[in-house]
Amino acid sequence: MSTAPVVWNLEDPTIARIEEQINWYDGKSSRCQNAYKRIKVIEIIAAALIPFLAALHISDATPQPPTLAHIPLTIGTVTAFLGVLITILEGVLQLNQYQQIWVTYRATCEALRHEKFTYIAGAGVYASAGNKLALLAERAETIGSQENSKWASLQQPQKAAKAGEQAQ
Repeated sequence: MSTAPVVWNLEDPTIARIEEQINWYDGKSSRCQNAYKRIKVIEIIAAALIPFLAALHISDATPQPPTLAHIPLTIGTVTAFLGVLITILEGVLQLNQYQQIWVTYRATCEALRHEKFTYIAGAGVYASAGNKLALLAERAETIGSQENSKWASLQQPQKAAKAGEQAQ
């Protein structure tokens, strides 16, 4: 049996599907990572500003009673807004599971890349396989199925929480 490298032919439907999956997981992972990090940076800044603003002890010299048309913007108002903002952002992170999905998608992308390069090199399980392309397709689909199972398990806590809220 030959262990010569094989050609990665993008015209082949199996190869094209794997490339699409790699690109999809790579893109989604990057977007989830960016969303997670942006939200976390905003949360960190907001959390850092709260004690800073509280330490200023500045109040308006002539406080005015709030009306619908005019709500005075005081340090207390800004501090309260920052607290609300942190709560909302943390809720968004919990709801969308950006960090968990980012890590899962990145792992799936890298597993697919590993299969791709092992296949191209004719190494590992591909060194002795009779039908290398069929084995590649099977292993790539297994990786995708495992990721789908992980994604579904991430969604279960959200469904349980929603069901609990609706029961109340």
